[in-house]
Amino acid sequence: MSRSRAKRRAPRSHRHLVVRVILLSQLCLALVTGLTVTLVYDHLNGSLQSTDLSGAITVNPTKEAVQGPREPLNVLVMGSDDRNCDGCGIDKEAGGGSDTTILLHVSADRKEAYGVSIPRDTLVTRPDCKGKDGQTIPGGELQQFNSAYLLGGPACTISTVGAITGVHIDHWVVVNFRGFQEMVDAVDGVQVCIPEVIDDRRRGIFFEAGTQTLRGQQALDYVRERHSVGDGSDIGRMKRQQAFIASMINKVFSAGTLTRPDRVFHFVDAAVRSLQVDSGLDNIGKLVDLAQQFGATGLGDIRFVTAPFAPYPQDPNRLVLAPDAETLWKRMRQDQPLPSSLSAGSINAARPPGGGTSPSASSSASGSPSGSPSGSPSSSPSPSKSPSPDAAANAQVGLCA
Repeated sequence: MSRSRAKRRAPRSHRHLVVRVILLSQLCLALVTGLTVTLVYDHLNGSLQSTDLSGAITVNPTKEAVQGPREPLNVLVMGSDDRNCDGCGIDKEAGGGSDTTILLHVSADRKEAYGVSIPRDTLVTRPDCKGKDGQTIPGGELQQFNSAYLLGGPACTISTVGAITGVHIDHWVVVNFRGFQEMVDAVDGVQVCIPEVIDDRRRGIFFEAGTQTLRGQQALDYVRERHSVGDGSDIGRMKRQQAFIASMINKVFSAGTLTRPDRVFHFVDAAVRSLQVDSGLDNIGKLVDLAQQFGATGLGDIRFVTAPFAPYPQDPNRLVLAPDAETLWKRMRQDQPLPSSLSAGSINAARPPGGGTSPSASSSASGSPSGSPSGSPSSSPSPSKSPSPDAAANAQVGLCA
């Protein structure tokens, strides 16, 4: 039997040749993989836009010392409606301001993150700012919050947020229209639930009621619409934006995205090409390190709230920050969780309003004008399957229960 086996065994020189071929193949694969990673890294790194605004930020309070395995982080996220960027000319409006400002706090143990939206119509005391030309932009009392971005860009908004909250800003991010649309498309759309038909004939925007997946321009139309949905207020639009962001985070962390390298790459590529970040995040390695720190943060621990506000007595179209807002800023400065009064009504990324956790099961949405919907109606005529105590509040701002 051993002789028979010896006869079948390949010659030593042939076996060595096979081994060499296998080793060379593995080496080539490693080289190709390494080259691909390098090219991808270089591509992404070359697309990232970072800006050092340290000389233009006039107010950024000293960070309070807290106990924890890391430093807590405060990241200011601003949405720019500038139409001058490539792919941002979506209409005939001038733009140049910011309708979305979220102050994101990440706890020192990285087990909790909450974003606080600051209403654009809030009247605040805006500090003196520096414009792009280095000239001083005078501040003043009872200034509309989003005027800071319009007059002085990100630096003035950062200074204003620092002045009104006392919170130190570690990092800042600006995302434009194009980046928003491309990130949504990169994950194959984001699921929303619309309780009633949205029919804005003036702007050519139409959405059927029900659970559906929005892509690209549809998604942008949805998060910017305010006149034909809910109570028509900017607060309602802000809540819908929070819900949309929560749903997008849910989709990004879903198996349907994380198990698809092409979707992950396209999402990151879309982000870095359209994001403007501070100099502390000036390369992909730093962004990756920041993202990895969220490994201990569960989706249910990522929440979004609105800064407590009250109507401004002299003008019903303007707001002021309520006394409870200072309690929130203090908790953020001291790295404490959201107060229960806000946490109870917050939007979390694990279960966005009317969303659930299976975005891929949703139907496509229509983004066409009334009378000519391009998509089919939602497969579930009832937007909410299980009523909740927040159903009435959600419906008032155009969200499902």
